[in-house]
Amino acid sequence: MLDHIIISVSDYSASRAFYEQALAPLGYQVVMELGEACGFGILEKPDFFVQQGDPVTPAIHLAFNSRDREAVDAFHAAALAAGGKDNGAPGLRPDYHPNYYGAFVFDPDGHNIEAVCHRPQ
Repeated sequence: MLDHIIISVSDYSASRAFYEQALAPLGYQVVMELGEACGFGILEKPDFFVQQGDPVTPAIHLAFNSRDREAVDAFHAAALAAGGKDNGAPGLRPDYHPNYYGAFVFDPDGHNIEAVCHRPQ
């Protein structure tokens, strides 16, 4: 099991603002900041960090677990409102498994960011 992940971003301020808004519906918030780096987490435990630097290439795919399908929908709407680009509207992905409900957006550096719920509704 992973403890945390760190990605470098081309514009720290823009990425911090994007992730603050996009991840809020999933319960994430900034819980640690160190100069041009911050850690997002639920409660006090950061598990996802962004830092100023050369962006990761090629772009990566990160999937965040969601408590329910409504939060997946809210993530997608919030990420688009924060400037993300749509890469797959919320919905079932039965090719993955019958209850796979996900939504996908591209972040400011082109990373494919997903929220997913595996629970039946």
